[in-house]
Amino acid sequence: MSDTHLTAPTRFVEVAGDQFAYRRWGNTATDQPPLFMLQHFRGGMDHWDPLMTDGLAAGREVILYNGRGVASSSGQPRTRIEHMADDAAAVLRALGLQKVDVLGFSLGGFQAQDLTRRHPDLVRKLMLLGTGPRGGNPDSDPGVLERAPRPVPTLDDFLFLFFGRSEAARQAGRDFWKRRHERVDQDPPSSPQVIQAQIEANMYYLAKLPQRAIHKDAQCARYVKNRTLEFQIQTSDGAGRHFHIGNGKVRSAAGLTTSPQFTLIFKDAAKGFAVLSAKESKDAFLNALRSEELVICGDFVEVLWFQGLTDFLQPQK
Repeated sequence: MSDTHLTAPTRFVEVAGDQFAYRRWGNTATDQPPLFMLQHFRGGMDHWDPLMTDGLAAGREVILYNGRGVASSSGQPRTRIEHMADDAAAVLRALGLQKVDVLGFSLGGFQAQDLTRRHPDLVRKLMLLGTGPRGGNPDSDPGVLERAPRPVPTLDDFLFLFFGRSEAARQAGRDFWKRRHERVDQDPPSSPQVIQAQIEANMYYLAKLPQRAIHKDAQCARYVKNRTLEFQIQTSDGAGRHFHIGNGKVRSAAGLTTSPQFTLIFKDAAKGFAVLSAKESKDAFLNALRSEELVICGDFVEVLWFQGLTDFLQPQK
């Protein structure tokens, strides 16, 4: 693997008159399709952690991407999640890709769901991190609403938004921040227009739906044959709700904690919730990537970065 997160060139592909920025690198000597990664609110390609992307790229190709108008991509920013998803599908087709695995984080998770729902022929497997379903209406910390739209996010903003409150978690965040700035040719920051457009998209997507609409949406979301995705989120009324999407048997739902270590929480119908050790988490995550089932990781606003697990993202065997 010659390129890395720090050296993979920024390329552009034209779709409907606009130039979409992407970076593609990783192990091509594998039977796994590329992993297409969709980023959080206003985030660009340089907001991914090199520890994560290079770890994944050791076992497969990785594709980072900026949506329409985001960072180094041209065009008018989208104000609806489904349009962002359609753009992502158009980019994949323009790159000549017939099938990918999709990983979406936060707002990228919304896009990933609609990409899979609206263009199921493109998606082999869906992985969601730190996100929720349409109409989930999650209860956000007021600090999130204050910090997330700031024109120039600071280190303290990132620590608050994406990492836990312990000193160990904050140190993991500072380590990420250092890695995140090591690339020389960084993307430009997203414009104020991107912030406003994605706020609108967020509000429209998360508006609370009546139960009948939620059920109807779930029934039409048959992402992949004989696979199932289950959401568990905390809604603003304090009730924990489950969204069962697709068909087949639910094996597990998984979550990330705000501890300084990456932890998976699996829901087992017979045993309830159980927290796995670091080694068990690593094995479970990698097995999920290899499995034929859909996986969800994360509550609505939780950490994505695999803090303290330097061996977590080694090549898959």
